[in-house]
Amino acid sequence: MSVDRRSVWPYRDGEPGEFSYVREAHPTGVEAEQKLGELEGGQALLFSSGMAAATAILLALLRPGQSVALAEGGYYGTEILMRDVLGPWGLTSVLFDQTGAPPDGVDLIWLEAPSNPFLTMPDLDAAAAHPGKVVVDSTVATPVYLNPIADGADLVLHSATKYLTGHSDAMVGAVVCKAEADYDHLFHFRHITGPICSAETAALVTRGLKTLSVRVERQTENARVLAERLRGHPGVANVRYPGFGGLLSFDVDGDPVAVERATRLITNATSLGGVTSTMESRHRWEGDRVPVGLLRLSVGLEDVDELWADLEQALSSA
Repeated sequence: MSVDRRSVWPYRDGEPGEFSYVREAHPTGVEAEQKLGELEGGQALLFSSGMAAATAILLALLRPGQSVALAEGGYYGTEILMRDVLGPWGLTSVLFDQTGAPPDGVDLIWLEAPSNPFLTMPDLDAAAAHPGKVVVDSTVATPVYLNPIADGADLVLHSATKYLTGHSDAMVGAVVCKAEADYDHLFHFRHITGPICSAETAALVTRGLKTLSVRVERQTENARVLAERLRGHPGVANVRYPGFGGLLSFDVDGDPVAVERATRLITNATSLGGVTSTMESRHRWEGDRVPVGLLRLSVGLEDVDELWADLEQALSSA
């Protein structure tokens, strides 16, 4: 896996070739984009982060006065982006229950499959029947378990920082487009505004895609076992798990901070999707939007019995 770190490429006979300046595109990034595009069934673009990719979709494809129907209970940063950052610029956003049909009159439908941290799945058929464009944040599902474009979505979003790279050592976002016109708009936006990822980061995307299925399938096996055992634990009030993937959340009756601080194998940290299991209370970040006792667990590749033993002893601290 080669990494082309050049920022400029010489012209050919006085004209720019396929690559000329790194802010537009670079060979290492294009290689990763092609591989991701093949997995998702569309044309992919990499960005410097998942939030940069989300911002690009909203600014490149919408105009002031247009509206977005946003799945409630999804990643809280997306809601803040739409409401607090882009709201003053004329974007209107409304929350809706993504397990049903989106509201009438919106220009863009923003789904999350599954939502983070509530783990609900969208009704993709209902969304695809709506006249507005459909974006699916498929960060948690990954192409291993979901192909949104084949199911009617127009764009797929990934915080590739998570499962696509998979080792908690890269920050990168991705958008995959069904329509060439959307791809062209986003490519131009990225070129002019500059949120392209580095060659080194793009190479880590290519690396991660090579082991994506193996990692996510193992994480799913572990998460299924842990979700079932948590449902039977007397100190756990509620477990949310869609049946696939490595992410789950659960509510404890006691102090969630005491639980997260008591783990020994599971790392008390934010983010998700890495080979090492992480867990944290989401109330510290999201406030009353989530239950006080909610813990989000990103399941890694460790031995599942060792993970359960760690959870059991930590739950005794609640």
